[in-house]
Amino acid sequence: MPGVRVGWPQLGPLTDVDLVCCVCHCSLVLVNFKEDGGAAVQVVMGHAVEEVEVLQEANEETTERLLTSFLPPETCMLDPEEQSRRRDSVQSWLQKNRVPVEEKEDELRVAGVLTITAPYRPEDCCSSNQIILDRIQKLIQTLDQTSQH
Repeated sequence: MPGVRVGWPQLGPLTDVDLVCCVCHCSLVLVNFKEDGGAAVQVVMGHAVEEVEVLQEANEETTERLLTSFLPPETCMLDPEEQSRRRDSVQSWLQKNRVPVEEKEDELRVAGVLTITAPYRPEDCCSSNQIILDRIQKLIQTLDQTSQH
């Protein structure tokens, strides 16, 4: 996660580059950690970015701080066998509901526009199509509800 300087004197660890918009107009997410333990987050919209200069690669402490600040505190880790069962269960459920889904390595791809990564929960779905994202997340929630009963 490199530090960056954008158009005006702005420095901070670069945490994300939003490639959804367009390759030539990527938004940047900058985080500046404060001495009191807080953080200031700034999104620089792609159209305002003229040049990004890497001043220094992030050290281990900065990387760890960024990860603990933005990732959920608990991530559900499954052993490989449970993960495989969960993937197969989600894939079968989607197919049963007439959703075109294919397995690609450890991911499930839905209609070529949505990806589900391990451990295959609703929050593990990623798509730029909000309608499909909502529908697939609701289907997986329904699977989870029926599995509990």
